[in-house]
Amino acid sequence: RIHLIPGFIDSEQADWMFEQLLQDIPWGQRTHIRQELSFEEPRLTSWYGELPYTYSRITMQPNPNWHPLLTMLKECIEEFTGYTFNSLLCNLYRNEKDSVDWHSDDEPSLGKNPVIASLSFGATRTFEMRKKPSPEDDGDYTYVERLRIPLDHGTLLVMEGATQEDWQHRVPKEYHSRDERINLTFRIIYPEPDGVWK
Repeated sequence: RIHLIPGFIDSEQADWMFEQLLQDIPWGQRTHIRQELSFEEPRLTSWYGELPYTYSRITMQPNPNWHPLLTMLKECIEEFTGYTFNSLLCNLYRNEKDSVDWHSDDEPSLGKNPVIASLSFGATRTFEMRKKPSPEDDGDYTYVERLRIPLDHGTLLVMEGATQEDWQHRVPKEYHSRDERINLTFRIIYPEPDGVWK
């Protein structure tokens, strides 16, 4: 299940928030490993939370030092959604070439039926979703259902229920020039059962 709330942050507020986050967040580019090949992620990221977070064989170390603006936004979203978030992955798409490929946010540390609240600032980018094929389709995505959702400045998107189990999502590269976009993805992270982070 997804919920789309355009104008969750009004345009004037979103303008100064975008500038402050762009300037104050310690953005970094991380290296992915896929099929034993390493490559730089085509976007910048930053992590906030008491626990580490591992995805695509990258572990982001705990960072409990939340920026005051991020804390304020977290509390606004918590009040609106009724969920309590303890972690945040920030993404900076610098231009039309930055992207994130097809994936599901289904790491064990996110628990069953993860809830992710995604808040966008800056340039509009298209958020695409595709239904995972049934087992008999053997990984063939040719005929699956697809959605394309433009995420504008100040828009909140909430994914919950079986969204990560049933769907993949991505932010593709664009053919036309795009300015910077910041995407804040608030999450609920659980400690690994055996206390060992992989």
